[in-house]
Amino acid sequence: MLVIIPLITVVLFAVAYIWYGKFLEKRFDIDNNRATPSHTDYDGIDRVSAHRSVLLGHHFSSIAGAGPIVGPIMAALAFGWLPALLWVLLGAVFIGGVHDFSALIASIRHKARSIAEVAREYMSPFAYKLLLLFIWLSLVYVLTVFTDLTSSTFVQDGGVATSSILFMALAIGFGVVVYRLKVPVLWASLIFVPLVFLCVWLGQVIPISAQTIPAFIGGDPAKTWDILLVIYCFVASTTPVWILLQPRDYLSSYLLYASVLGGFVGILFGGFVMQFPAFKTWSDPVLGSLFPILFITVACGACSGFHAVVASGTSSKQLDKESDARVVGYGAMLIEGIVAVIALVTVIMIAQGDELTSKAPLIVYANGMSKFLSFFGIPAKLGYSFALLALSTFILTTLDTATRLGRYIFEEFFNLKGARSRYFSTFATLLLPAIFVLITLKDPQGNPLPAWKAIWPVFGATNQLLAGLVLLVIAVWLKKMGKKLGFVIVPMLFMNIMTVWALVILIGNYGLSTVGIIACVLMALAILLVIESYKTVIKGSATK
Repeated sequence: MLVIIPLITVVLFAVAYIWYGKFLEKRFDIDNNRATPSHTDYDGIDRVSAHRSVLLGHHFSSIAGAGPIVGPIMAALAFGWLPALLWVLLGAVFIGGVHDFSALIASIRHKARSIAEVAREYMSPFAYKLLLLFIWLSLVYVLTVFTDLTSSTFVQDGGVATSSILFMALAIGFGVVVYRLKVPVLWASLIFVPLVFLCVWLGQVIPISAQTIPAFIGGDPAKTWDILLVIYCFVASTTPVWILLQPRDYLSSYLLYASVLGGFVGILFGGFVMQFPAFKTWSDPVLGSLFPILFITVACGACSGFHAVVASGTSSKQLDKESDARVVGYGAMLIEGIVAVIALVTVIMIAQGDELTSKAPLIVYANGMSKFLSFFGIPAKLGYSFALLALSTFILTTLDTATRLGRYIFEEFFNLKGARSRYFSTFATLLLPAIFVLITLKDPQGNPLPAWKAIWPVFGATNQLLAGLVLLVIAVWLKKMGKKLGFVIVPMLFMNIMTVWALVILIGNYGLSTVGIIACVLMALAILLVIESYKTVIKGSATK
């Protein structure tokens, strides 16, 4: 019975990619004769065309992170796996995929500019500034959550930390070989991809133990890793994309593809059975009511505003031709949906009452993946570490990309130019995440929580609300162009209603705490943006 779930997912997504993907291409008049910004505005640093397989690797690795794993597992443990599964399947096809594809196309049609600049052209300068601020804050929360998750993983498994460092060195080597020595991607891949998997084994041979990491802050090695990760983000996001971003994302995509394929095959032939309940409750004592909390908890597995920031921030600057948008934009979202479903299966196979149900989502995922990979004869410890390494690699990719995007947004907001602004804007973007991961955050009852867990409700709400606002901007653009927009309006209304509802609940629960104040600011920005959009539509109708 368990094998039906991944099979239905793959069939549904394959049909959606062919049928609905073509529908979206027709709606946006995809034409390969229209040159993309990576060619018309080539600069050798950010605007560099990439083969669609390389760009898919970058885009997929950047948007995946921990979101499609942590969110679905949290939702399944709270409400049961069926509500989460239905939202992933329907959301990825009709909302998340539409959102990602639309944002990518909107950006390349506007010289690879951000979605906020699209808002400025079709709405108002005020809406432009509001959206820039909202996006920048969203990236701050992404950086906070993923930095803290990565440091926790490194402390828990030193082998993952070692493998991650070795992997970075390989990525730099791959970039030099492909972009400077001009070795074809295929031949370079045949050499470097096996070395990536070798890093998994080497990490377990020479792990970096928590005892060898100086505990500079509060005697906690995780805080030291937090500082090192922030420094890494600064360096990685200010270097040209060919040195680290493109090669690392391309190589890391093979880890994700391997984990997806290994998990899928392991589920099909591993003989696992369903044990966790399909439905538990309408209201979880910790998370709250299924409506609307489910839709901000699952987050990236079904829809994510962060994807639009990646699509219009880095991917649009590297897209070779317009037809690649379906593979990169819509296709990557569907693959992420598969990752979310595999994460859900790691919960489905757990018996209710098992001690694993009280563990962190990353532990649940790694434990499940180790069982899936055991089908191939891979030892449980190695499979467990592989799962954590793959996940940490995706998170590192997201950290780098999010910092770079935050730098773009900061420069846009203050109209900064020149090489020096790159470093100042990056520092400004990383300052708040550095503070958040180093201080102690608390839940509504005043209990201390890990930074990622405390920020997750706000991260989810911000992420989903940003998706709703991006769809709002796309709808205004399509209306100005005289295009049909029903396929965008329905997802836009759903996402905005659910996330504003969730923000109201968060404000009520957290009050004037850090999380509550953040929720108030986000809601105010969202309301102002909706008002500005309404004014734009009314004004446009009045001038006809």
